[in-house]
Amino acid sequence: MTNSPPRSLITRLGIPPTLVWGYVGLLLFMVGDGVESGYLSPYLTDQGFSESRVALLFTVYGIAAALAAWLSGALCDLWGPRRVMWAGLGVWAVFQLLFLALAIPMSSYPLMLLAYGLRGLGYPLFAYGFLVWVAAVAPRARLGTAMGWFWFAFTGGLPTLGSLVAGALIPGIGSYATLWAALALVAAGGLIALLLVRDERGGRRLAADGPLDTLLGSITILWRNPRVGVGAVVRVINTSSQFGFFVIMPIHFTRTVGFSLTQWLHLLSAMFATNIFANLLFGVLGDRIGWRRTIAWFGGAGCAVSTLLLFYVPNAAGANFPLALLVAAFYGATLAGYVPISALMPSLEPHHKGQALAALNLGAGASTFVGPAVVAAFVGPLGVAGVVWIFAGMYAVSCVLTLFLKLPGEPGTADGAPQSDAPAAAPAPA
Repeated sequence: MTNSPPRSLITRLGIPPTLVWGYVGLLLFMVGDGVESGYLSPYLTDQGFSESRVALLFTVYGIAAALAAWLSGALCDLWGPRRVMWAGLGVWAVFQLLFLALAIPMSSYPLMLLAYGLRGLGYPLFAYGFLVWVAAVAPRARLGTAMGWFWFAFTGGLPTLGSLVAGALIPGIGSYATLWAALALVAAGGLIALLLVRDERGGRRLAADGPLDTLLGSITILWRNPRVGVGAVVRVINTSSQFGFFVIMPIHFTRTVGFSLTQWLHLLSAMFATNIFANLLFGVLGDRIGWRRTIAWFGGAGCAVSTLLLFYVPNAAGANFPLALLVAAFYGATLAGYVPISALMPSLEPHHKGQALAALNLGAGASTFVGPAVVAAFVGPLGVAGVVWIFAGMYAVSCVLTLFLKLPGEPGTADGAPQSDAPAAAPAPA
C-alpha cells in the first residue's frame, strides 16, 4: 500500500513513522527535566548549601541515573520498552514531589539526597527505554539518522528549551515555583509518548533469555566483547563535562566572569540549540562517512578543543556576550559528534543488541555522576581551570579509543566495505 504524503515525508527525514509521537513526548519530557539544569546549583547554594554539598547531591543523582540507564536496556529485553518508560515516568514524578513538597521546604539535606538522588532513576528509564525502542524499529541504514533525531529531542529539552523555560518563568514566578512547572511538563510529555505511540514492538520483550541471563549478560558483554566495553567508556566521556559544567559553570560565569544568571541561561540555551541541530547533522554524516570517523574527529578531538575554549575565551575577554555565545555554540556542536555511537554500539554486537545498548546506556548514565565527581574531587585543589583540563584530556583519550571500535566484518556491515563503517543499504522493511 502506498504511504500517505506526511508519512512519506517522515520516512524521508529518517524518523520511524510509528514513533513520531514518542519523539514529541520525549522532547517535552526532557524540557521538564532540563528546567533545573541551568540554575539548580546556584539556587541551592543561595539556600545555604556549600558547593561541595551541591556537587555531592549531583553525584548521588548521577549514580542513580547510571544504574537506571544500565537497567533500561536490560529491562527492555525483559518487559519491553513501553513498561520501562512507564516506570521512569512514575519514579520521576513521585520523587520530584518528595523533593519539592518536603525536602526543600524543610531544608533537609539528607532528605534532598534521598529524593533528588532517587529521582535520578526516572529520566534514564524513560528516555533510554525509548532509545531501545528506536533501535528495535529503525532500519539499519538509517539508524544513525534515527538516533540523531532521538538526540535532537533529548538535548532539545535537556537543557536547551528547559533553560529557556527557566529563564522565562523565574522572573515571574520564582525559582521554586519553576521546579513545580517542570513536573507538569514531564507528566505531559510522558503521557503523550506512552498513550499516543501505538507501535506493537514497544509492548514486547526484546530477548528470549531468562531474567538472570539478561541482567548478567548486559554486564558481562563489557568484557565478552571488549569493543563494547571500550564504546561504553567513550560514551561516559562524551557528556561527563556537560554534567560537570552544570555544577561549576553557572557559578563561574556569574561570579567570576561577570554574566547575570539570565545571560548564563541564554548562553546555555544557545549552546544546546546548536547541539540539537548538530545531532541531526552528525547522525546523517555518520551514515555517510562512517560512524567511527565522525565520533573520533568531530566528537573526541572537537570536544578537546571546545572545552578549553569555553573556559579560556570568556576568562580572557570578560563578560563579552557575543564572544561567549560563539564558544558556547562550538562546544555544543562538538558534543553532538558522538551521536553515531548510538548506532555503532548495537552493531558491534548484532546478536545481542539489547545488551550492547544496556552497555551504552550505562556509559551515558555514568557520565551524569562522573562529571560532578570530577568537579567534587578536583575543583578544590586544582580550581575550575584544572577541572577543565581534566575534561579536555578525557576527550583526547576518547579520540584514541574510538579507533578500536571496528565493526565485525559481516555481510551488510561497513567494515565489509572499505570506505565506511556504516551500513551500505537498508534491509527490506518487515
